[in-house]
Amino acid sequence: MARTSILLVALAAACSSRPSSGALSVTDDWGRTVALAAPAHRIVSLSPATTELLFAMGLGARVVGRTRFDDWPAAARAVPSVGDGIAPSVEEVAARRPDLVLLYASAADRPALAGLTALHIPVAVLKLDVSAELLRAARLVGRLTGASRAADSLVAAFDSSLAAVRARSAARPGPRPRIYVDVWANPPMTVGRGSYLNEILAAAGAVNVFGDVAAPSATVSLEAIAARDPDAILVIAADTAAEPDLAVRPGWRAVRAVREGRILVVDAGLYGRPSPRMPEAAADLAARLARLGAVSGPAARPGDRAGGRAR
Repeated sequence: MARTSILLVALAAACSSRPSSGALSVTDDWGRTVALAAPAHRIVSLSPATTELLFAMGLGARVVGRTRFDDWPAAARAVPSVGDGIAPSVEEVAARRPDLVLLYASAADRPALAGLTALHIPVAVLKLDVSAELLRAARLVGRLTGASRAADSLVAAFDSSLAAVRARSAARPGPRPRIYVDVWANPPMTVGRGSYLNEILAAAGAVNVFGDVAAPSATVSLEAIAARDPDAILVIAADTAAEPDLAVRPGWRAVRAVREGRILVVDAGLYGRPSPRMPEAAADLAARLARLGAVSGPAARPGDRAGGRAR
């Protein structure tokens, strides 16, 4: 259902994203005024999330630059890459002759902002840690591109699709599974409630075992992971066919979910960024958790990796 809703949004966006004329002004996420004389037509997107957003709003033809990590949708790969999105090359970005640059709100990007501003290139700085920020970005980009109706349609479809996943998950019987999100192995890093991944877990009917951490991400100890005793571990991987063996990591067998092989390996392309496909990720995770629950009862054997994998 989520995939269908997003496709409908893309079709609606393509019909409703005709540029309008006149001066446009917004306040970005660093409190800066971004003013354009006319809707942007040449956009450099310096985040995979904003690239997905632009294509979902029917604005893919206006994207003239992206980062090397922007791989969705497939059409985005045909857009010239300007390299990294964090601390990007000002020269590479300027070479694309943009009339708008979408920059991620990272302290490491302040020098790039200064360089682009000195060249009189308009820049909108966007926070993209949680869904509310993503949807605010959609409306801000809609305003700057003359595609506000497309932005409103996307936001409405996103909200309804995510709400539908939440409702189905809430109706699922049994306790909510407790999940550890494996962001980095050494030192162990995970996500807190300030991350869009925490929202995906909640919508899928799961509990983030480090949901009490306010930040989007945090370094934690292996002892703390074992003490919180997650039911399963979520691993975000570029190659989901290559199952990671967490048991070979020094000390990780102290975690029960590792000993029992209860590992959920999910696609980084879908889960690795906040995007209009968050409802799809939540629906996918809910289905995986349902399959995981089917093999985790009294009859399940510890070390049943087929069950733990729950594709």
